[in-house]
Parts: sequence; C-alpha cells; structure tokens
Amino acid sequence: MSFLDTRHKKKSFSLTVFVLSALLLLLFYIGLTYMDPPIENGITVDFGSMDFGSGRNQPKEILQPKQSETPEITEAEKEEEVVEEIEEPQEEAAPDKEAEELLTQEREEAVKIEKQKEAQRKAEEAAEKIRKEKERAEQERLAAIEKARQEEEAKKRKLDALMGGINNADGTAEGNEGDDELPGDKGRADGDPYANSYYGSPGSGSGTGGYGLKGRSLVNQGKVQQECNEEGRVVVRIVVDRNGKVIDATPGVKGTTNNHPCLLEPARKTAFLHRWNLDQKAPNQQIGFVVVNFKLGE
Repeated sequence: MSFLDTRHKKKSFSLTVFVLSALLLLLFYIGLTYMDPPIENGITVDFGSMDFGSGRNQPKEILQPKQSETPEITEAEKEEEVVEEIEEPQEEAAPDKEAEELLTQEREEAVKIEKQKEAQRKAEEAAEKIRKEKERAEQERLAAIEKARQEEEAKKRKLDALMGGINNADGTAEGNEGDDELPGDKGRADGDPYANSYYGSPGSGSGTGGYGLKGRSLVNQGKVQQECNEEGRVVVRIVVDRNGKVIDATPGVKGTTNNHPCLLEPARKTAFLHRWNLDQKAPNQQIGFVVVNFKLGE
C-alpha cells in the first residue's frame, strides 16, 4: 500500500488493528448490563374511582356511588329559586351602575380641577418671570445711568484738579485771549488755559510738534530716528513741570496711527528732548502732547 511505505508505518498500523480487535472482542463477551424490564419513571397514583374518600381499607374494585339523602325539590320551589337568582342581580345592578357613573364624574371633575390648578400655576410663574425680568432691566438701566453720572463727576473732578480749580472760578477775572478781533476769552469752559488750539485735533505733517501747552514757548526740541523702516504718527502724552522739563512720557495714546514697538520707543525718547520756558504761574504738572511723525527711508 502507498501509505505504508515505511517500516514504522506498517508496524504502527498492525499495532492499531490489534488493539481495536482486542477491544471489540472484550466488549462482545463482557457486554453492557441493563434492566429488563427497564425502570419506569414518574409518580405512582393511588387506585380509586372517586374524587374523595376516607379510611384505611383499600377496595379492590370500583365502588358504586351512594344515593344522596337530600330531599326532593318540587317544581314550584325550583321556579322560585330561579326567579330569586334572576331578580337579585337585577336589583344590585342599578346601584352599581349609578355608583360607577358617580365615581367616573368625580374622577373627571378631579382631573379638570387639577388641570385648572396647573394652568393657573404656570400663568403665575410666567407673570413672575416677566416681572423679575422687568425689574432686572430697570435696575440695569438705573445702574448704567448712575455709572455714567459717576464717570462724568470723576472726569470733572479730575479736570478741576488739573486746571487748578478753574471750573470753580467766580468769573471776576479780567483779560482777553483768542485769535479773533472781538474781546473775550476764546475756548471752552472745560478747556485748558495752556492749550495751543481752540478746536480740532493735531494734523499729520512730518517731523515733531507739540500741543496742549498753550502759554509755554518751546525752548528746545529734537528727534530720535527710528531703527526700522516704518511710517506713521505717534502721539506721546507728556507731563511738564514749571521749569519746562518733561518728567513723564507715554507713547501710543489716542491719535497714534502706528503702534509698532520700533516707533514707540524713539517717540518717547524724542518727547524727553523737548523743553519749554520757565513759568511759575503754570500748574506744577502740566499735561501736554508731542506728535512725532515718522517717514519711510529715514
């Protein structure tokens, strides 16, 4: 055979056939034990012919049922019993139906009342919510008005302190100032007597310029060149003392068109190069501005 091509395969095949043959012979002679007849499964039920009984004596045959000793019922009695059995449910049916209808009506009324209470509760909640929203809006409006008033008062107090109390003057001073031909003091009541302009804002020329120091003449100025190639205007807020020296400078305030860092620092240094004349009547710290205009290619 082709699958028994080696000596080991032939030896294994022979050994397997021998072992299987021995097992078959052993099972044939010994066999498997079993019950004859087989064991029945289930529950044993006692013999009897009725659904009831008593005692310990087991009959071997089916018993005949004994006749009951109940008295015979006449036809009239049977008819009366039938009539009573029929009439009794009819008498009880009407109250049950009425009670059921009454119970149904009570339930419907209770559900209706509950719905009305729920609708009323929702309406009250909506009205309360609207009232609270109105109160909150009114409070916000009043708070905004109060905040604006406080800011205006703070601005006025700051301006009064800066101007040396000019807003509290009694109007008895004499003199004329302005660029018109008519007598009077041109300007605004909340303005600065040392301002260099009556209206408007600084222009956009080249180089540097100062404003906000009316009454002070510029003695010296200079300009620090930028180290980058940027263009624009930088407004520097300055504080000048009575000697005309710049003691503080803040570049990049309102009016600046280019906030590049390489322009802010040269503008700040330029502001410190400015110097105004000595004025003992000027405020101790007079606020002004220096406008530095940078051009490309500088």
